[in-house]
Amino acid sequence: MSVNVGEIVEGTVADIMNYGAFIKLEDGKSGLVHISEVSKDYVEDIHKVLKSGDKVKAKVLSINEKGKIALSIKKAMMPFESRKEESVKEKAPLTLDDMLSKFLKDSDERQLDLKKSFESKRGSSRKRA
Repeated sequence: MSVNVGEIVEGTVADIMNYGAFIKLEDGKSGLVHISEVSKDYVEDIHKVLKSGDKVKAKVLSINEKGKIALSIKKAMMPFESRKEESVKEKAPLTLDDMLSKFLKDSDERQLDLKKSFESKRGSSRKRA
């Protein structure tokens, strides 16, 4: 399995230093997550966020000419958080104006359906006479 820039990879925290964590990837390679890429919030002590043996998902930021892999746990979470924020917006409570507007639209549609139904029945009864 090769690792490419931009991919989301899974791995296990192998070693933790004050400046970041080394992640052992599934293919046997390892990469470094800098402390600034661990969380969207400020991390003062990485040991409070990650522990050896933790399973993590990380986005591959770069691979240098020596094969060193830079990872970001923070950026691997961003797509999920964006979707989460969108779904929260969709479920936001409706305002009174929104509810009234929806009611009027639905009511107009129902009235139009009833009118069409009535006219079609009325037209078919004329044909019989």
